[in-house]
Amino acid sequence: MNLNNALSPDDLAKLFAKHKDKDESHILWVSESGEVRLDRLPAGMVEEEFEKCIPTIRVRLRTYRRGSGYVGKKAAADRDFIGRVHQTLTEQWRVARSNPGIHYLDRYC
Repeated sequence: MNLNNALSPDDLAKLFAKHKDKDESHILWVSESGEVRLDRLPAGMVEEEFEKCIPTIRVRLRTYRRGSGYVGKKAAADRDFIGRVHQTLTEQWRVARSNPGIHYLDRYC
């Protein structure tokens, strides 16, 4: 899924539905090519270590902590939540793709 190719809220919902909230914490991030990823944060790893392991991160949203309800099928079905995440990614990508460094987002539009 890529923000340069008109990523839809439905695409984003499918990404969230693939993961399980109860298993691990997750990080939603965008690579410098516009690819949107939702990856688990390995147990014991802090966000800063995660960022260092993936040098192509351009945008990163706050961590979705295990058991908080922000990942999984239930989160994917929450159209308001997915819409806000989608809008945030879309708007921030316009800024981030032409500015170096990691853009950390801790709130939604």
